Amino acid sequence: MQDKDELLREAERMGERLSEWRRTMHQFPELSFQEFETADFITSVLEPIEGVAVERGIGLETSVTATVGTGEGPVMALRADIDALPIEEANTCDYRSKAPGVMHACGHDAHAAILLGAVSLLAEYYRDKPLGGTVKFIFQPAEEMIDEQSMSGSPYLLQAGAYKGAKLAIALHMCPWLPVGAVQMHDGISMANVDVFHGTIQGTGGHGAYPELGSDPTWMLGLILQALHGIVPRKISALEPAVVSVGQIHAGTASNIIPHEVQVEGTVRSYSSTARDLLEAEIREAFALADQLGGGHSFHYQRGEPALVNDRSVNERIAAAIRKTDPSVRFTHQAFGMGGEDFGYVTQQLPGAMFFLGCAVDDGIERDLHTPHFDIDERSLPLGAAILANAAIGFFEQPDGHGEEEEQHDT
Repeated sequence: MQDKDELLREAERMGERLSEWRRTMHQFPELSFQEFETADFITSVLEPIEGVAVERGIGLETSVTATVGTGEGPVMALRADIDALPIEEANTCDYRSKAPGVMHACGHDAHAAILLGAVSLLAEYYRDKPLGGTVKFIFQPAEEMIDEQSMSGSPYLLQAGAYKGAKLAIALHMCPWLPVGAVQMHDGISMANVDVFHGTIQGTGGHGAYPELGSDPTWMLGLILQALHGIVPRKISALEPAVVSVGQIHAGTASNIIPHEVQVEGTVRSYSSTARDLLEAEIREAFALADQLGGGHSFHYQRGEPALVNDRSVNERIAAAIRKTDPSVRFTHQAFGMGGEDFGYVTQQLPGAMFFLGCAVDDGIERDLHTPHFDIDERSLPLGAAILANAAIGFFEQPDGHGEEEEQHDT
């Protein structure tokens, strides 16, 4: 039997601290652009670590960046997001959220704890050794939401130079559909472009008893909804991942009043830029039907984060680090779905990749991402920290090369 990896042994010894860090952040979650206490806590953990330089406020006031190294030699970045979601937690654990209506339902508390662990591991590992380069540990705010400038946290940090000089970037995401000891990886497009539309169908409205005297936008709505729901099966190739979903419809004030307008909002997901452009054009045409039906319309389409594109060579490095950390880890090779991830902005700018780390709790309860029951098996925390640390060590051992060729262990 192969001896356990040195960094994994050390990470397991600090397992209680990793859980404590994660549970502290879980109890005091903060929404996007509001992560002040979370940033203070992360800073309080980082500052006592010998050999770690900490900087606050790059790009956003609530960002935290830690650096290990002299600033010379090759640079790599490891990133974790730190914000929570507007969800009321339904779990009854003693570390449940103390913030009404706010919860770490996407695992960002775990991401941050894992990255704190990686900082600790690497600082200790290189205390008496030459580093050979620099690691930037980026604790990013505001992954989940955008502000009035339609910006999430990632582009703010990129513009401010948080990734300056980095040759590659790596991130991980908790994966509640895989058990501890399993990972999911994928080369190329792995998560979706995320866009939002808001259309207003305009009529004249009127008395419900005399519909013939006006134009009824609720009647127009029926035909427009048919057009919207027909875009993906009839306008987009069946081989092209794409989704158009209507999430909100608002109209009317009383049962006997035909409203003068109907507001419709929805989300659009795609993988390719070609499909993204086609979807926007088709949705615009769907709302333009109102003009042909005796009414009018207004329309707003907002492009959000781009698709996450995982670089194959970075994935090879990650896979090599995983096998070094624990050769028994099981690999699944499959795209991550139609969800969005603003790490996609990073992979537009430099080679990067995200992998999903198994964390399923074996208790029979559905604990999916973005649900009130989300939780993790905390045995995943040491494994994640050791994988990230080994990925950094492997980078400095071979900064210009590829990781060893990844075996295909599809499950």
